[in-house]
Amino acid sequence: MHERQNASSGRRQSHGSGGGHRSGSRRRSSRRKKKRSGRRGLLAAGAVVAACLIGAAVTAMSRGGGESAADKAASAHATMEAAPLLTRSPSSSPSASASTSASSSSSPSASGKPSSSPSHHVDWNKPGTGRFSTAEASGEAVGHGRIRRYKVEVEQGTGVTAKSAAREIETILADPRGWTTNGHDGFQLVSSGPSDFEVKIASPDTVDAICGAAGLDTHGEVNCDVGSQVMVNLKRWETGSPEFSGPVGEYRALIINHEVGHRIGHGHEACPGPGKPAPAMMQQIYGLHGCVANAWPYDSHGHYLGGPSVP
Repeated sequence: MHERQNASSGRRQSHGSGGGHRSGSRRRSSRRKKKRSGRRGLLAAGAVVAACLIGAAVTAMSRGGGESAADKAASAHATMEAAPLLTRSPSSSPSASASTSASSSSSPSASGKPSSSPSHHVDWNKPGTGRFSTAEASGEAVGHGRIRRYKVEVEQGTGVTAKSAAREIETILADPRGWTTNGHDGFQLVSSGPSDFEVKIASPDTVDAICGAAGLDTHGEVNCDVGSQVMVNLKRWETGSPEFSGPVGEYRALIINHEVGHRIGHGHEACPGPGKPAPAMMQQIYGLHGCVANAWPYDSHGHYLGGPSVP
């Protein structure tokens, strides 16, 4: 009853005074505006926060995508640069490959064995100059019995370094599968003084001219042994032979062993049988006739790898 009266009294007071009605309306209106303003503020603040969060996410995604693309580009660039190095000189790392590629030459490697990959371009089709440079290199005598002193000369303008070629030839003649295994032939590389023979690497036309003067037809393709000269055809030295399946370094060993074999008295030999190693004194460039390509006169056990003599 008391609550109703108060309520009734309040309503009368409210309705009985015009000024009180306007003042109350303004207060209610003000409160509604404040509430709406508060809600708008909260909505606006929320929108700003959301926009910031979305912007940050987009920026992060954008940056992440950029870094990924850059990484991929760098990886592709590294692969493209490393690929030629790994192809040219396989190794466990591009840098090792680059170092090997840059230092490869005909000179002996750290293992004592010559490399067969020249570090520069050699054009064996280029006409020869006819002038030779003697390698400034010498070494210890190898083998027993008669020691033959030899020099290495390279035709100028071929692109082959005389000293590097000399070291490679020295390594071939000192190999335990070479002629020194026979126990009565030895060799020594010299750069000056008297010598028993010269190994000359020359362009095909120069080889043809020198060999042709002795009545030998090398037709721009093969080597010869004439006078005191072992003439090595630059084409064969650089490219090997289509009949020889081994690397060019092995074919170089065959060239030297074959021609020096003539120098110490060996004639041509034929294939001893299908599947057997071709003799070093066989003219393997003309076909293997069932034999297996081989560059050495002896095997690793000291057995001579010969065949029937060719008349």
